[in-house]
Amino acid sequence: MDNQTTLVVFRRWRATDDVIALFPAEPSDINGWYCLSYEHVGQHSGADYFGVVQATRPATEEEAAPLAEELTRIGYKLNTIKRASQSVHERRRATARALRTAHV
Repeated sequence: MDNQTTLVVFRRWRATDDVIALFPAEPSDINGWYCLSYEHVGQHSGADYFGVVQATRPATEEEAAPLAEELTRIGYKLNTIKRASQSVHERRRATARALRTAHV
């Protein structure tokens, strides 16, 4: 990881009480439809931001703390936000477009 901060939204699954970190500005696919996410089990993967938000509730600072510590330990500099704005989602799609055109 570099010195750049990463936007993160912490959510708690209703069914299991596990916490998921969503990185709404970071694409996980070439089209930018999905964002990068992280959980203790499974670690990095792609996630449908809006689908996860519907299936979860906001995590409290206490609930998010262990996952935030793990992310910091592996090199993330986190900027925690409550929700991603439309401009954040557009930034994710723009990053994906730039990656697509760089590989052509």
